[in-house]
Amino acid sequence: MLTTSSPSVPELASRLRLAITRTARRLRQQSDPALSPTQAAALATIERAGPLTPSELARIERVQRPTISRVTARLGQAGLLERLPDERDGRGARLRLTPEGRRTLRGLRSRKTAFLAERLERLDPEERAILAQASEVLERLLEDEGE
Repeated sequence: MLTTSSPSVPELASRLRLAITRTARRLRQQSDPALSPTQAAALATIERAGPLTPSELARIERVQRPTISRVTARLGQAGLLERLPDERDGRGARLRLTPEGRRTLRGLRSRKTAFLAERLERLDPEERAILAQASEVLERLLEDEGE
C-alpha cells in the first residue's frame, strides 16, 4: 500500500536507512556461504577496477591493508583471484580474478537478482514503476561518493 503523505527529511532519511539496511541484509543472505561480505565486495571491486594492487583495493574498499591481505589470501587459496607481477613496482603484485572468480561472482549476482525479481513480481505495475524511479534517484543520491 502506497502512502501519499510527505514525511519530513529526517523521517524519510530514517525510513530509507531502515529499508536499505534490511534489503542489504536480505541480499547478503543470498550470498555464497563460502564467501564473507568483505570477500564478495573485494571480488566485485577487482572485477570492476582491476587488476589492482592490494593497497589500491584497501583504499577503494575503505579497509586497512592488513584486512585486505587476509581477504585476498583466502580468495587466492580458494582459486578466485591470482597475483600478477606489478610492472611498475617489481616487489609488488596486482590482483586479478581467475575464471573461477568470475563464475563465482556471476552466480552470486544471479542469486541476488533472482531474489529481488521474485519479490518484484509480487508488486503491481505501478509499484514497480515507482521502484524504477526510486532506483534512479538513489543512484543520483550516491553519485557524490565516487563509487
